Amino acid sequence: MTPAIETIGLTRRYGRMVALDNLNLSIAQGSIYGFIGPNGAGKTTTLRMLAGLLEPSSGTILLMGQPQRQGRSQQLIGYMPDVSGVYDDLRVWEYLDFFARCYGMNSAQRRRTVGDLLELVDLTAKRDSFVQSLSRGMQQRLSLAHALVHNPPVLLLDEPASGLDPRARVELRELLRTLRDMGKTVLLSSHILSELAEVCTEIGIIESGRMVVSGPVETVRQQLQNGAKLRIRVLHHVPTAEQVLRDLIAGGAENNHSERPRGLPTLRSLRIDPTDGRAILVEADDMREDQEAALLAYLVSKNIAVSEFRTQAENLEELFLRLTAA
Repeated sequence: MTPAIETIGLTRRYGRMVALDNLNLSIAQGSIYGFIGPNGAGKTTTLRMLAGLLEPSSGTILLMGQPQRQGRSQQLIGYMPDVSGVYDDLRVWEYLDFFARCYGMNSAQRRRTVGDLLELVDLTAKRDSFVQSLSRGMQQRLSLAHALVHNPPVLLLDEPASGLDPRARVELRELLRTLRDMGKTVLLSSHILSELAEVCTEIGIIESGRMVVSGPVETVRQQLQNGAKLRIRVLHHVPTAEQVLRDLIAGGAENNHSERPRGLPTLRSLRIDPTDGRAILVEADDMREDQEAALLAYLVSKNIAVSEFRTQAENLEELFLRLTAA
């Protein structure tokens, strides 16, 4: 399938400063792509170029397989900037009706579009309220409805969760999932990294104008995570459990392979969880599912009562901080 968004060597310079350096990006249709990066990394610059608001210094932008062109591209893109200005002294329905007029819709089309969008973003009850009376979360949803007025296949959302309270963030996530189910392709930037994993199908990490890593969330997590991590909690006899596990560390003092069952992983390190004295945190360079199962069976065979045994995946925020600090 043709990518919804594709960039080839996309670059933007401001004098001698390179804000975006040779960005190659491919986003599949129907995906939610999270764009991660610190302030000044090039996220907003990228979104503005994709929206046709900023000229690239060099490179190519393809939208739904077609080169970006003024007029045509605006029909394909719905853009929600990081700071969405809303017009005071307009009622909610008037605000959307105004933009529907800008797209040349007749009266019947406008009425149907405004009604559908208000229902989609759950603002039907606020239809006759003045825009300035809405909460921050409601204004964000209204701005998203504005970006959807012309029913574009691609949405560009710059920091859509910025400034929202926890309830509004949950509502935004649910709305994004609904848009994905409708077949929309969503590219969003955010600093709220922990929430991207819950809603995005793919992510890209950008640093100093360069894409560091890009792909499906779990693929990126596996690429960046420093080995496999397990949390093993035992009911009692923690020192015994710790010694059994320590014997599996590579280069351990004993490490008697003649007594060691086959299929067990070679551990790299372990430590007691400082927040829970009965939990042991184990690390290995790599660990397959069959090795995890063998390790659990081995502990049980040693009469160790295991109450918790699970993989510990680093969250996106931990991965991002470690990556950008390198």
